[in-house]
Amino acid sequence: MKTVRVNIRAAMSADIAALIELDSIAQRSLQRRAYIENAAIATQCWLATEPGDGASPVGYGVLNQNFFEHDFVSLIVVGEESRRRGIGIAILRELETQCRGPKLFTSTNESNTPMRALLSQCGFVESGYIDNLDEGDRELIFVKRTSA
Repeated sequence: MKTVRVNIRAAMSADIAALIELDSIAQRSLQRRAYIENAAIATQCWLATEPGDGASPVGYGVLNQNFFEHDFVSLIVVGEESRRRGIGIAILRELETQCRGPKLFTSTNESNTPMRALLSQCGFVESGYIDNLDEGDRELIFVKRTSA
């Protein structure tokens, strides 16, 4: 894995179109587009750019407090051409610094082995699961204790 340095900052309204372009699901889902827009407006979306190119995101993450009033990373997206370079880890670590409580939660499908490996590498542990969100693919819940 070739690691790259990235700059991470809060997304702004002006970034929404670039975030949608980066996210293959948002390109075909109005619901995902609205989610990105709402997260950016609420300062819950953090985007990663390569140094020297602050306008073109290579990834983004969303942190909110909608999981039983706990901090929750609801989404991490890294552009296909930028994967396996440490960008997801950098985004997750930045979201950890934004965490306001003593625990940070996130989730991923049981089948998403790259995300599960990233979470393990960053010190998250499995905390439970939810059946029936995606048929035949459990949603695994992870937690990490923070210094907040």
